[in-house]
Amino acid sequence: MPISLLPSLLLAIIVVGYTPGPANLYSLACCLKYGRRKALKMWRGLFIGFCIDLFLMVLLTHLLGEMMGHYVVYLKYIGVAYILWLAWKMFRDQGLEDTEAKDCTFTSGMLMQMTNAKMLLFELTVFSTYVLPYSNRLISLFLVAPLLLIAGPGANFAWLYAGAYLRRFLHKYRKQVDLTMALLLAACAIYILFL
Repeated sequence: MPISLLPSLLLAIIVVGYTPGPANLYSLACCLKYGRRKALKMWRGLFIGFCIDLFLMVLLTHLLGEMMGHYVVYLKYIGVAYILWLAWKMFRDQGLEDTEAKDCTFTSGMLMQMTNAKMLLFELTVFSTYVLPYSNRLISLFLVAPLLLIAGPGANFAWLYAGAYLRRFLHKYRKQVDLTMALLLAACAIYILFL
């Protein structure tokens, strides 16, 4: 990738990564409902899930190139189903004090990120737009991959800490916040479905 493309890549990373998406909203919702400590455990799952996705996308992009883009779109249906399930759980449990945080775990974070169609499609777009036109070498793809951590786990971390800040103000509106988060997750799922 020519260095002249770096500013546009960084802008794309910031715009896509920090706008509302399933993993960002899930990070915010977990922190609002369970607090920063429990949400950070879930964030580690988001981080590992993102790294697994990123590694697989680098390998698939290297091996299959642009042809892969036609099939990645089918992964969104799995992601939509999982996001809708999370939204349903949030809606069903709205306002409840759950100290166990069964839906805010390392595993739930990892599954959220591994089925996050927004990020899978973004990774594919970055690799096919910024790397493949200039090189199909595996090392070229791996050199760009760490920048995508800014868009995935970096953005999720920012949303999580926004939730930590807002938690003390929104605590008395827990039921309304949970309902809003559930509706926003469902809206993300529907949006992804029609991408």
